[in-house]
Amino acid sequence: MNVIVIGGGPAGMLAAISASEQGNKVIILEKMNSLGKKLCITGKGRCNITSSLPIDEFIKNIPGNGRFLYSAFQNFTNQDILNLLNKQGLKTKEERGNRIFPITDRASDVLDALIAKLKNQNVKIITNTRVQDIIVENNKIKGVIANNKKYEADKVILATGGASYPTTGSNGDGYELAKKVGHTVTAIKPSLVALTAKTASQEICKKLQGLSLKNVGIKIIKDNKEIYEDFGEMLFTHFGVSGPTVLSASAHLVRTDLKNVKMIIDLKPALSEEKLEERILRDFMEEKNKEFKNSLDKLLPKKMIPVIVEIMNLNKKVNEIKKEERKKLVKLLKNFEIEIESFRPVEEAIVTAGGINIKEINPKTMESKLVKGLYFAGEIIDVDAYTGGFNLQIAYSTGYTAGMN
Repeated sequence: MNVIVIGGGPAGMLAAISASEQGNKVIILEKMNSLGKKLCITGKGRCNITSSLPIDEFIKNIPGNGRFLYSAFQNFTNQDILNLLNKQGLKTKEERGNRIFPITDRASDVLDALIAKLKNQNVKIITNTRVQDIIVENNKIKGVIANNKKYEADKVILATGGASYPTTGSNGDGYELAKKVGHTVTAIKPSLVALTAKTASQEICKKLQGLSLKNVGIKIIKDNKEIYEDFGEMLFTHFGVSGPTVLSASAHLVRTDLKNVKMIIDLKPALSEEKLEERILRDFMEEKNKEFKNSLDKLLPKKMIPVIVEIMNLNKKVNEIKKEERKKLVKLLKNFEIEIESFRPVEEAIVTAGGINIKEINPKTMESKLVKGLYFAGEIIDVDAYTGGFNLQIAYSTGYTAGMN
């Protein structure tokens, strides 16, 4: 059979590998000048290949239609992608948070391993080729039109990615191809994206711009109810907040509106309020003749001190600080508040929430329920996950499933 894969990202490459293993003649059509451009920037250029969690734990980390992926994850697991890469000579390592990276810390090495596998399987790769139309006759795939040329095919796998990072090629044009043949696309929103703070909070964030905090707790509060909690790393920016914990929080928030949403940062999660107060008391005893603003060096990053001093509005010596003021400082360090206004634009998002409606796709095969011989793989489907390698595993598993069918 002739199989055409539209898109040469991780989902497209795995689809092509799997389809060629079934003895099909496979072509990848990629509109960029090379495959895997977005793969090369994942994990800050290091590529968080997958997670080492048991595969049945993955669905808990996929707030966007996770259960749809049950069969795909059974067909091609996190162990399967690691075995494939290892056979191509790429060794991997595990880091905190169950994240798996190439031992070389280079995303390009993951891409090279996948391309080597495609070449072993005699998959034909055609770059700089944009698909304009999918040819369907009597509800059945016949081929595609790309760069005004007709390519005949028995099966077509659409793996063009979402609408995030358009410079890498995933600019949402796959949605249009699917719509033309009758599919519906759910609302496209940014996920795994930084958050913009409201004006007063934004002023605070600007003062802290560039400050990265490790090992802090964050809570997302909406209408005075806690809706999400995480622990790890975050970053202040000129517009608001970013970093791993914030990105995962955005994946949770994408399914709600951002009215009355605030982020509470626990700057000292290892200490209870009582223990933190004891710690501050000890510091104050040592620094009792200093000004308050000069007494916080052991407690806080340098960049944070002026902001805390300003919020506390304490212009006095340490030995003049009252108990209530000390308690107020404890509360502030355990509940540092940033009011959230909006998501950053979809172009800045790591992944897209929304896409081809899952009700129109057979979860066991990834085949369209509307057009015989049309399959979907990867981010173009309305599924999305937290950070930690889960979104890439979705790409491999859905790609492999589409290809094997």
